[in-house]
Amino acid sequence: MVKTVFVFLCLLAGTFSYSQNLKFQLSSHVLDITTGKPAAGIKVKLEKLKDDKSWENIEEKITDDNGRIGDFLPAVKENKGIYKIIFYTGEYFKQQKVSTFYPYIEVVFNISDQKHYHVPITLSPYGYSTYKGS
Repeated sequence: MVKTVFVFLCLLAGTFSYSQNLKFQLSSHVLDITTGKPAAGIKVKLEKLKDDKSWENIEEKITDDNGRIGDFLPAVKENKGIYKIIFYTGEYFKQQKVSTFYPYIEVVFNISDQKHYHVPITLSPYGYSTYKGS
């Protein structure tokens, strides 16, 4: 619903047309290195640090069949700030009947300009790694 309203408002403002795709500033990818396959179906939550140091919920999504989320933070507005992505990995491993040490993984990062940011993780039941992608 929120996305539909946003697209409608963008159309009214003339910020894009039907022939253009809405661009997003943030994407993510989860690769399960125990299987060598993308981690599909993981709930991922994006939050932003507010001035009072509390976290504001921005959006929740689910990784697609390729373990990807490509549409966080519409690029039609400035998105500078400190963000946190929370990967809810416990349920993912539970569905595979695998125990894990990490029920969720939080990755905190800073968006300092209008460039595209990619925050991927490689995942196993007892470890993970992340980096600034492109």
